[in-house]
Amino acid sequence: METQYTTAERWMDGIVHVVGVSLALVAIVVLLSLVIPTGNSLLVVAASIYALGLMATFGFSAAYNISMSPRWKDLLRRFDHAAIYLMIAGTYTPLAMISVGGVVGYALLSVVWTIALIGLVLKLSWPDRFERLSLVLYLALGWLGLAAAGSIIAALPVAALVLLLIGGLMYTTGVIFHLWTRLSFHKAIWHGFVLTAAVCHYAAVLESILP
Repeated sequence: METQYTTAERWMDGIVHVVGVSLALVAIVVLLSLVIPTGNSLLVVAASIYALGLMATFGFSAAYNISMSPRWKDLLRRFDHAAIYLMIAGTYTPLAMISVGGVVGYALLSVVWTIALIGLVLKLSWPDRFERLSLVLYLALGWLGLAAAGSIIAALPVAALVLLLIGGLMYTTGVIFHLWTRLSFHKAIWHGFVLTAAVCHYAAVLESILP
């Protein structure tokens, strides 16, 4: 049964989502306006995939959490949870393709997208099952980059590495509030952590892929 929230909690969460969608739109416009003039088709593709994952996550999350229609709620919940995999894999994409590159970069990208697509299919097909597995997959996928830590550290600027670490810790810490359903405003707090982490990772991507 879905947790019942007060009007104040819904408003606060709605505000977080409006801010998130607005920032995502601005971020995507800025990102594409910076990469398209470079004429680097690979960079444009990688950035576009990242932008798609970013917009899917904030867009579907806002639609699901703000919607009051029981008719659409279940479908939007599926897309909301599935889009998380797109954002995680999308964030890896420009870093693995452009910054790391080579065998290590593309091997990491292959593993990341394979796990993400499996998770996405599970969420779309069986939205109410495998809840614990999905949470484990989210976290495992997010921290999978540690398997290629040496190559990532060598390829990325120090500032980007710090931002990635902070973002990862923000996502992971936010899970505590996501699960702490008895805490007032827990959902808005959780989404606040997600937004902050996404901002950190966006800055890391810009720092890493732009000349």
